[in-house]
Amino acid sequence: MTPNTKGVTDITSIRTAEGWLYLAVILDLFSRQVIGWAMQPQQDYGLLLQAAQMAQEQRTTSTAVFLHSDRGKQYTAHEFQAFLHTHGMIRSMSGVGNCYDNAVAESFFGLLKRERVNRRRHRTRAKARTDIFDYIERFYYCQRRLSYSQGLPPGIYATTGITNS
Repeated sequence: MTPNTKGVTDITSIRTAEGWLYLAVILDLFSRQVIGWAMQPQQDYGLLLQAAQMAQEQRTTSTAVFLHSDRGKQYTAHEFQAFLHTHGMIRSMSGVGNCYDNAVAESFFGLLKRERVNRRRHRTRAKARTDIFDYIERFYYCQRRLSYSQGLPPGIYATTGITNS
């Protein structure tokens, strides 16, 4: 597997005193790096578009990218599908009731919630956003060691050129 050719996306919810905050992520399957993410109070295709735009801006090649998701209505929305098509992303969707296809995204969310979200009570969505930004960009990307990536953090593993065959 090579970087920036296969990704997985999913959405999770974060409880705050103000109400729910939804987080959409796109992870590169090669490095497990979060290459696109977005947060907002609504769970709709706009949330996914923001995450996909961030991922698209970070792409370094023009080769097609396979992006895997579940069959949620946000992923099947015409606007989201049109964005993928326009930017050379090929959609891939899980079989009905197959949770294992999205295991990489679910694993990331498990780490995020176990190591950060469940340990804190966020009074506002803004505080939760700041905390999640810190986890993704400062901790997970640069410091969180993963067994998948030979004990390296995703951001470092992505730049080493090591393959995990």
